[in-house]
Formats: sequence, C-alpha cells, structure tokens
Amino acid sequence: MNLKSALCAVSALVSVTATAAMAEELTIATVNNADMIIMQKLSPKWEEATGNTLNWVVLEENVLRQRVTTDIATKGGSFDVITIGAYEAPIWGAQDWLVALDDLGDDYDYEDIFEPVRNGLSANGKLYAVPFYAESSFTFYRTDLFEAAGIEKPTEQITYDQFGEIVAKVHDPDNGIYGTCQRGKAGWGENMAFVGPMVNAFGGRWFDEEWNPTIDSPEWHNAINYYVDLMNNYGPPGASSNGHNENRALFADGKCATWVDATSAAGYIFNPNESTVADKTDFFQAPKQETSNGTGWFWAWALGIPTSSTKVDVAKDFVAWATSKEYIELVGESEGWVAAPPGTRTSTYENEAYLEAAPFAKTVETSILAADPSNPTRDPVPYTGIQFVAIPEFQGIGNYVGQQVSAALAGQQSVDQALANSQQFAVREMTKAGYIK
Repeated sequence: MNLKSALCAVSALVSVTATAAMAEELTIATVNNADMIIMQKLSPKWEEATGNTLNWVVLEENVLRQRVTTDIATKGGSFDVITIGAYEAPIWGAQDWLVALDDLGDDYDYEDIFEPVRNGLSANGKLYAVPFYAESSFTFYRTDLFEAAGIEKPTEQITYDQFGEIVAKVHDPDNGIYGTCQRGKAGWGENMAFVGPMVNAFGGRWFDEEWNPTIDSPEWHNAINYYVDLMNNYGPPGASSNGHNENRALFADGKCATWVDATSAAGYIFNPNESTVADKTDFFQAPKQETSNGTGWFWAWALGIPTSSTKVDVAKDFVAWATSKEYIELVGESEGWVAAPPGTRTSTYENEAYLEAAPFAKTVETSILAADPSNPTRDPVPYTGIQFVAIPEFQGIGNYVGQQVSAALAGQQSVDQALANSQQFAVREMTKAGYIK
C-alpha cells in the first residue's frame, strides 16, 4: 500500500468512527395501538438514513400515561420522545415541560395540518406536539346483521334510546355475537372516553360554571344507569376489562354487532388483512340523547419531546419524519392506503389512492373538523374538552371516576354508590386545587 492509499484508508476509518460517535439512541415511549405498531415497524428506514437508533418502550394506554406523566413531572429524563395527546400537550407545554416544535423546517408544511388539530396541541401560540393521527368517534356496525334484522342504516343522528332498540335486535349471544361492545376498562382515556361523551349526550357535565362537580346529578345517573344496563344485557362477558384494543379485536373478529369508538380504528376494521368483517362494516354518527353537543369526541395522538431530553435535535428529526407527508405516503405504499395515519393532514384527504382505499375518509374528516371542544355540553361550562376537561386535575379525577364506573359495570357496587364516591372525590380534589373556595 502506498502512502496515498494509506492516508485514504486512515481518513475513511476516522470518518466512520466519527459518524459512529455522533450517532444517538433515542428512547421513545408509545402506546400499543395499530398505528404506533406500524410506526415501530417502519422506523428502521429512519435509522438507516440517519445512523441513529430507537429504543422502544411500548406500553398499554393507561400504563403509558402513568409512566410518562411521572417522568416528565419529575424531569426524570427517561424518554427523548413521548406519545401524548390533545389533553397533555397544551397543559405540559404551558408548564415548560415540552420543547416547542415550531421549527421543523419549511418542508414540514405546518399549514397542511388541520387547524383544529394544530390548535389542540398548542399553548400560548406555540405547537408543543406534532400529530401522528387524529380522530373523532362514530358508530361501527355490521351491515349483514342489520340487513338480517331488517334495520336500515340511520341517515340522521339517532338517540341512545333508539340505539338500545337496535342493539337488542342484533344481539345473538348463542352464535357468539353481542349487540354492542363498549369500553369498560377503567381510565380517563379508556372507559371515560366513551362514557364522557355519552354523559354529554344525556345533558350532563363535569362541572358547573363555578367549577362545582356535578357528577352526582340526574343526568349522570341517567347516563350511567343506561350504560350499565346496556352492557349487562347486550355486551360481551367481562366488559369491565375491555378497552379500545380489546373491543377493536372483538369487532374485527366478528363478535360485536355495534361499537361506538374512535374513527381512527376504521383503518384497522376496514383492512382485510386485519379484520374478518372488513367487507361487511359501515358506520353512522355516535348517538345523541337530550343534546347532540359533545357526542363525537376529539382526540389526537402526537409526538412530543420532554425538555429533560439531552438529544433534542435528533428527537426533532425523528418526530418530523414520523409525522410528515412523506411518512404517510410510506405507510400507504408499504402497508396499504387504508392503514395510512388518519385525521391530521389536508393532503391525505386530497390523495385519490387514500380516498379510494378508505370509504370512511370523508366522514372522518368531517367529524374531526366539526368537533367543538369549546361547546361540549348542553348547559354552560367553564372548561374546554369533549371527552376530557382541559385542566391538570382532570387526569386524577377522570381516572377515579373511571374506576368507580367500571366497578359499577362489574356489579361490585351500585351506580348510586359509584357516583356518590365520584362526587365526593371530585369535590375534595377541586377544593384542594383552589377551584372551589
């Protein structure tokens, strides 16, 4: 080897060593739902392009919230990227727990993100998380079971009373088909994501205009008694243990005739590679009752960066990639367009390949744009949020109420006791926090 060749070899070795030394490992905490599992599957493409690596911590939804909340509040620094939602992002951003994400570059195309989604992840005019997907809620139903029972698809928003009548007609437990599958697993983002909008429909609210809890009210009693009766008469066994993922699996396996849940699940239910009922499922609006206000929820799962991370620049590169137009195209091309992350970008709903593959696309877009977190209830309230209340104290209150409602569903206590316990707890927490003088 001559001197020139030797110098070139040394230079190449130094370059490789320097690149390896600069590579970072990001630890990302995420939820174990279908869209995030696809992100995990495709992330090696980002790793190969950047030389960085990802350490995945994939958790069930309730566990994720607990771990991430504890870590970010204590500035533990365990995670460089976290999966959070429209509840946490503005609250944590305002507390300087999250890095602002307004500087991901001109090609990121912020204007392409639906305005309500951007607003829902912002505080004080700054974006603190970027949306992976967004959703409202609607009613999935089995077209073959409706046809056999002589039920026509509702063309207008029906009431929960009417929904109950439909459910009774399609309930067929002898053949392993239950009239309805609704969330029962305790958690403010699990059973209360369904129960909260249902309480709204029955004319209820979490707090009055003076921040006094109203959980032990006639409207709440009517809603929760309806819910418990509905699920005990027409739901699957063990419903108090079923959350979003469990019900999605039951519906996809043909065990449920109806299911009121996230519009984002449509990409799974209508995917013949995942669902046995992809060709015999349709949807209509989530029911109303005394009012239509707050009956279709609004949510976005998003990626944020804790201020405790020491790898912010690399983390920004990853979250920009994972929530970009290019990533959505990658999912469409590799996993099928029906599986593309929904509800975030205008360009997705202008893509003919997506519109052709996803019969639910326009309904989802309309539902998300129509959801109004500023007007969630029949009676006036001091808060924003449809299936949650946008105050820090709600997480604890919502989890407690979720536990009480789940216990009532399981027959461990009466609805009256569940709501009395919930009211007492909420009054104590709101007094402690200074809302009630």
